[in-house]
Amino acid sequence: MDIVIRHQGSIHVADWGAGARRCAVGRSGIGEKLREGDGLTPLGRWPLRRVLYRADRLTLPATTLPAAPIEPQDAWCDVPSDPKYNLLVRLPYPSLEERLWREDPLYDLIVVVGFNDSPVVPGRGSAIFLHVARPGFTATAGCVALKREDLAEAVAQFSPHDHLSVTG
Repeated sequence: MDIVIRHQGSIHVADWGAGARRCAVGRSGIGEKLREGDGLTPLGRWPLRRVLYRADRLTLPATTLPAAPIEPQDAWCDVPSDPKYNLLVRLPYPSLEERLWREDPLYDLIVVVGFNDSPVVPGRGSAIFLHVARPGFTATAGCVALKREDLAEAVAQFSPHDHLSVTG
């Protein structure tokens, strides 16, 4: 099964067989992702790798994807010159990073998408997640964001063979 992200009218939607649900995409829209920090949600079809979640804020939805709780020292390396670029790291860490333990609820539930991870190409882009949307579905840095309830429903239906499919 694919979760398909597409433009519908004036909004973006995610459809995984349960009907189209509103979602947010990158601040630069959808396109061919070529570099870190471009704000694009990448066009293409990407495997769903695993689920990360805040165990202090929610119970993990039933899922057949590999899953693990987020710890306060978890982060994602987004520095292209670092040998751990586009990987989960533990703080303290000498390079800048995307902290996963946040005050807001955006990373309470995350699906790690297999973008630029096999192999990792330094600078092409890191940390493409499915995560919880901000109120009003404001743009992301390049991830796909859904309402928490919709994301939890999707996670419960995903399997290790499923993909994120982003169309133009």
